[in-house]
Amino acid sequence: MAVDQPNLSDPAVDEAEDQFAKQRYVARLRLLWNARRFIVRCGIAGLCVSTVIAFLIPKQFESTAQLMPPDTQSSSSLALLAGLSGPGGLGMLAGDLLGVKSTGALFVGVLRSRTVEDRIVSRFDLKKVYGISLDEKACAKLSERTAISEDRKSGIISITVTDRDPKRAAAMAGSYVEELNTVIAQLSTSSARRERIFLEGRLGEVNTNLAAAEKDFSYFASTKGAIDIPEQGKAMVGAAATLEGQLIALQSELEGLKQIYTDNNIRVKSTQARIDELRQQLRKIGGKGGESTESADDPNAPYPTLRQLPILGVPYADKLRTLKVQEAVFETLTKEYELAKVQEAKEVPSVTELDAPVVPEHKSFPPRLDIISFGVLCATLAGLLWLWGAARWKEIDPQDPGKVLAQEVFRAFEASVPWISSNGAREAITDEVPKGAPSDRPSAKGASAGA
Repeated sequence: MAVDQPNLSDPAVDEAEDQFAKQRYVARLRLLWNARRFIVRCGIAGLCVSTVIAFLIPKQFESTAQLMPPDTQSSSSLALLAGLSGPGGLGMLAGDLLGVKSTGALFVGVLRSRTVEDRIVSRFDLKKVYGISLDEKACAKLSERTAISEDRKSGIISITVTDRDPKRAAAMAGSYVEELNTVIAQLSTSSARRERIFLEGRLGEVNTNLAAAEKDFSYFASTKGAIDIPEQGKAMVGAAATLEGQLIALQSELEGLKQIYTDNNIRVKSTQARIDELRQQLRKIGGKGGESTESADDPNAPYPTLRQLPILGVPYADKLRTLKVQEAVFETLTKEYELAKVQEAKEVPSVTELDAPVVPEHKSFPPRLDIISFGVLCATLAGLLWLWGAARWKEIDPQDPGKVLAQEVFRAFEASVPWISSNGAREAITDEVPKGAPSDRPSAKGASAGA
């Protein structure tokens, strides 16, 4: 004889299930109400633990430096393409498609380079600050605490450094800007820089040669008395011509006097003495008389004679020409050197600081209020899960194989750790879970009775 199965769509069964669901909901609310002290204790414990953790975490401060977009005046096609990358995005898209990077991206790469990081690590002794003995790990730690980014629209570069010391954080952010300027200046390979370096070295050589030429010319002029050979020649020829004219006039006068007076006359002797003096002066100007062509009549003479001037003219002209050439080369190279420096300053990308790093007044980490709130929430949720888990555990049939296995595992663990009081744990669970809690599903007996 077939057994009649209950009709699951019977209104009586549905009503019984609804009533059971309400009882289950009320039972869970009663469970929370009875365990309200336990839940409060969990929240207080979470508050205490999270507060201690929040205040044990060291403070960290952030300092930010912002740089203006680089202003490059290079006439190359790459610089022109980079210059077209404005807010419109056309040049930026072209640069991305063609693989052309802007100078801002170059600056970001330099700031993240190992060269800059090594200098900052050495400058602030970060191995001692971070408690690290290896340079590579110190650089990695610095890289973790440094955020460098470039805004694609405005091109502004931001450098943010995080450190426990606010003053050191600001100093490190500023040192990034200084090291960027130094590295860019050192590694610039523009044509103007190469020209400036060449002119600088050549200018040093010419300056040495010019000093030697000046010293040689001055020594020659002082020892030979050759101040200006052409002008000295003109002056001496003029003086000799004047003396020669006076000599001819006196000789004519002397001949006339001899026609009238004897040789012992005072006027004849006076005129003869003047003639002799003029001849002596002419010999001094012209050098030794007669047919002698030797130089240097008197070593103590202040100026060379007319016979010496042609001999001194060749070395004088040679030394003067060398001096003039060195002066002209030095003047030309000096002008070119100054122009190269100006051009180099135009071609080297300039780093303009928009916002200087300041000492932060407020910490950036940890967010203590958020940590405390999260800790209280987690502790409260853990307490609720513990209560619901314990209630569910009590509802399981003691003969259930899974429950039996779990009890065996718990006893084995309790035996290996004797300082855990299992009775206390079980008593706590028993105290918090109300007796007579309904099971998850209505029994068949209850369903039949409802029917």
